[in-house]
Amino acid sequence: MKPLAITLGDPAGVGPEVVEKALAEVNVPARTFGTNKPRGGYGVVSAENGRAALDAIDQALGAIARGECSGLVNAPIHKQSIALAGCKFPGHTELLASKAGRKRYAHDYAMYFDSPSLRVALLTVHEPLWSAIRRVNGEDIAALTKLTAREYARLYGAQPRIGVAAMNPHAGEGGKFGDEEEEILRGVQLAQRAGVDASGPLPADTLFLAAREGKYDVVVAMYHDQGLIPVKTLDFARSVNVTIGLPYLRVSVDHGTAFDIAGKGIADAAPMRYAIEWAAKHAEKFTL
Repeated sequence: MKPLAITLGDPAGVGPEVVEKALAEVNVPARTFGTNKPRGGYGVVSAENGRAALDAIDQALGAIARGECSGLVNAPIHKQSIALAGCKFPGHTELLASKAGRKRYAHDYAMYFDSPSLRVALLTVHEPLWSAIRRVNGEDIAALTKLTAREYARLYGAQPRIGVAAMNPHAGEGGKFGDEEEEILRGVQLAQRAGVDASGPLPADTLFLAAREGKYDVVVAMYHDQGLIPVKTLDFARSVNVTIGLPYLRVSVDHGTAFDIAGKGIADAAPMRYAIEWAAKHAEKFTL
């Protein structure tokens, strides 16, 4: 296979350390992009470190575009540092989508998490909960469900059974606890009419258990913590963040820069090792 393109992330964080450790433990061809020499020291938010992380992404994308590398694996970047460097995007997901011409979240691209225990796609990502509630929209839910089904089939060669989570306790209890479920139901029905095997809205407090036990292949969660708490609780070291909808496979670890332990040599490389191995397994299913 072609080498993976691996970015080292923010040089003031644990990214360079965990990439180095992980590559020493896996038999995967890879090219790394970025620097392990932070400006101002470890754990420091700075425009210089943010720019180094952004430059590494551009270099890796160039290697993929030229056909020199296959999938992209990202070590963590720091949102404040890239903002100081002039980046208008809050993180990898939005930045990479923009560079690939993907404009509408849930329709063109989305954040998806894959682990041995659970697979979850998010309807909303980095926004306040009150905003996420207002964003519940049938068309967006249908679009995300269809996108998730398409990308799951690309990864695993089969159409998934998708469970769509409710927003409110007990799936709204017939409107007693809120009426967002009416819009979720409309989205599920739109997806079903498009041929997707989708069910919902389903009470979130039991849906993830049902998915873990094999009743559903993927859960569509309404907001960030609804989906991420079960994923990280069950399989923190073996979960990957995937940007679905891109023309190439993009994977990252499901943790941050860990500035508090950066430079101490104690960072756990298990999540990065898993991300690299997972990407190597699936990268050639995606072609530019």
